[in-house]
Amino acid sequence: MDEIQELIRKYGLDEDREHVIVPFRSADGSAKRCFLLKRRFMRIVFSEDHFHDYPLEEIIEASVLYPEMPLKESILLVHKETETQDLEDTTDLRGEREKENTD
Repeated sequence: MDEIQELIRKYGLDEDREHVIVPFRSADGSAKRCFLLKRRFMRIVFSEDHFHDYPLEEIIEASVLYPEMPLKESILLVHKETETQDLEDTTDLRGEREKENTD
């Protein structure tokens, strides 16, 4: 739960005993809040036979970065960004990325 407390501080979120509260502005400018239950994992159902349990930390990131988007779409975007970053980091570590101005 330390990671969750770190995200609350990082993004300036609110919390109560049972929820992490993500404040955001809707498209019309009105203030809204998203209440996320403080549980280790949250199940996202993509279709009748396809679901996945995501850690609360990833759900918080998706809610903060893409507040107006449906959670099942925003969590996929967060995962896509993470995979892209991991690939770039691995490429850098292996030295596979072309070096610029090495002549």
